[in-house]
Amino acid sequence: ARRLLTRPGPSATADFSAADATDVLATLHNDVRVLVVGAGGLGCELLKDLALAGFGRLDVIDMDTIDVSNLNRQFLFRAADVGKPKAAVAAAYIRARVPGLTVTPHVGDLTRRPPEWYAQFNLIVAGLDSIDARRWLNATLVSLVAVDPDTGEVDRSGLIPWIDGGSEGLMGQARVILPRLSACFECTLSMFDTPKTYPLCTLANTPRLPEHCVEYAHVVEYPRAAPFGAGVAFDADNPNHLTWLTDAAAARAAAFHIPGVTRRLAAGVVKHIVPAVASTNAVIAAACAVEAWKLATCAAGPLRNYVMVNGTAGVYSYTYETERRGDCEVCGGGGVPRTELLDALAAEPALRTRSPVLRVAATGALVWAAEGPPALVEATRGNAGKRVDALLERGGELIVTDRAMGGARTVVVTWP
Repeated sequence: ARRLLTRPGPSATADFSAADATDVLATLHNDVRVLVVGAGGLGCELLKDLALAGFGRLDVIDMDTIDVSNLNRQFLFRAADVGKPKAAVAAAYIRARVPGLTVTPHVGDLTRRPPEWYAQFNLIVAGLDSIDARRWLNATLVSLVAVDPDTGEVDRSGLIPWIDGGSEGLMGQARVILPRLSACFECTLSMFDTPKTYPLCTLANTPRLPEHCVEYAHVVEYPRAAPFGAGVAFDADNPNHLTWLTDAAAARAAAFHIPGVTRRLAAGVVKHIVPAVASTNAVIAAACAVEAWKLATCAAGPLRNYVMVNGTAGVYSYTYETERRGDCEVCGGGGVPRTELLDALAAEPALRTRSPVLRVAATGALVWAAEGPPALVEATRGNAGKRVDALLERGGELIVTDRAMGGARTVVVTWP
């Protein structure tokens, strides 16, 4: 790292100075705080790479616990760690292996953290396997960046760069997202394939694959049999549920003389699992770590802004710049962040809300619930970080209820 920082080059940014290498390394170790989202196959690689690249303040968040199937590629874990939280074990391993680092684990669902919690980090590097979680993180980080309603100028003081990495078998991608300056994750959502589905008539009448039998057991037989009680939804992470599903799918497969139904296959179908390859994770994590290092040191400009790797037939890589969508419901157009609306309601003398519940007056659609039954709060969590114009038309009416007001009020919402 020191060698790279003491040599100016054509790729260095205007803020780079080779004479400041010692100070930059100290800042990298002591001041730059990086959040790693996910401690799975990609997250383990990311933590290792960032620690060895000189980052001294790392945080990692993950809600999962270690399963024995993780041990073949998630190299920060051992057999004795099975059942323990991934974030806690990964943090402890990195601290022990690289002395002098501060690695703070956070065990839990990333969507349950308020936007303000993410504002404490200088960089965010994500190794998530969920499209929904990445969309939520993207919307949250975009909401932290204010835009002048008159000039459209972006206030960069709230901008937190985030680097998104993902892998699927022998393919992977990494991208650098500068909220409100470059294409956000929502802008490029069309790049992802839709989940594979099977026609119900095929499942019911002419199953040909073991996957058909698993899906039939999942969507038809489980609701009809209710093996764990009426109203109990299928939980793919519950071993008892998965055992029942495997047995039901195997029985149906036997009736149609279809081999190949296994517990692993059943889990893969209902969880939409794709094979994880350690070498792909290593390549993508390395790309993400290099981009984090470039952003933190200014030794080179960041990736602009997407790179993909395909190892299915040889080795192929391609880099190009994705563009912002003017009609993107997260980062495009005007409007104000949801947080500004809540602040405005709290500051309005006639309202002074504290924990409001908001509904669209015209449709009754629930927009936000700060408190109440867990199901009600959970139903609006996906709106966290969205702009108001993604939830309500300009000049639209909201019905606002709050214990502090003692009743409901109708509020007309508009913005510049």
